[in-house]
Amino acid sequence: MSDPMTVAEQRLEELREIVAEVLELEPEEVTDTGDFMEEYDADSLRAIEILARLDKKYQVEIPQSELPELRNLKAVYDAVARHAGWQD
Repeated sequence: MSDPMTVAEQRLEELREIVAEVLELEPEEVTDTGDFMEEYDADSLRAIEILARLDKKYQVEIPQSELPELRNLKAVYDAVARHAGWQD
């Protein structure tokens, strides 16, 4: 039997599903460090869509000025954690 996922792992998987849905990929195709633009052909509209979904789901206000930094799942997680006040 596998260990239960930590809260951080659960949140990362939730984010992976959101990103995968917007990018029209399977969640397992989205790696933690895969570059959205270069590896998944995301454009700025998809990036804004990801941001909008994060704002709605987690009730966080991530400024659009941070969009250029949100290039992979790890960066998205870090931004949401910072703005939502998640303590891992």
